[in-house]
Amino acid sequence: MKNLFATLILLGLFTTGCSTFQFPWVYRLSIQQGNIVSQEMIDKLKPGMSKSQIQFILGNPILEDALDQDRWNYIYSMQIPGRERIHKELVIYFKENRLSHFEGDYVPSKITEAETDTNTN
Repeated sequence: MKNLFATLILLGLFTTGCSTFQFPWVYRLSIQQGNIVSQEMIDKLKPGMSKSQIQFILGNPILEDALDQDRWNYIYSMQIPGRERIHKELVIYFKENRLSHFEGDYVPSKITEAETDTNTN
């Protein structure tokens, strides 16, 4: 009887300790981290904007490199239980404290419309 009880306790501890085992009644949180960047925000970015204007539109960058003052990184990730993690990144480049260009997972709407027009011809 003692061995059965000890075995059940150990089995319970090992089962709950496994990260792949999930109880169906346990609620799992969606975890968001970083800057939420919308398409409207991207469409407001124009070359020549100052750092304060960019900060007003997008908020504070997640990464502001002390060695490279002309580059800001905006990173967003979201983990929804049972799904793949969403990860998006936006890198802003400045030249003489003015917006030079940006790259990453976001594209201005006007460029996307122009690309679709050229692809249809």
